[in-house]
Amino acid sequence: MTEWYYNRRTGDVEEGPQSLGSDRDGPFSSREEAARAPEIIAERARKWAEEDARNGR
Repeated sequence: MTEWYYNRRTGDVEEGPQSLGSDRDGPFSSREEAARAPEIIAERARKWAEEDARNGR
């Protein structure tokens, strides 16, 4: 199964790990999901912050 990555430095979607680990997010299951990485990551961060606030952290 192919894994897809989002390169934060270039904004490119990569098939397989091509760039430095510090520059990429993933893996994602599809090219489309990797292309939405910034949105997905921001959404997850919001959820974690809300959970932390509810738990008094």
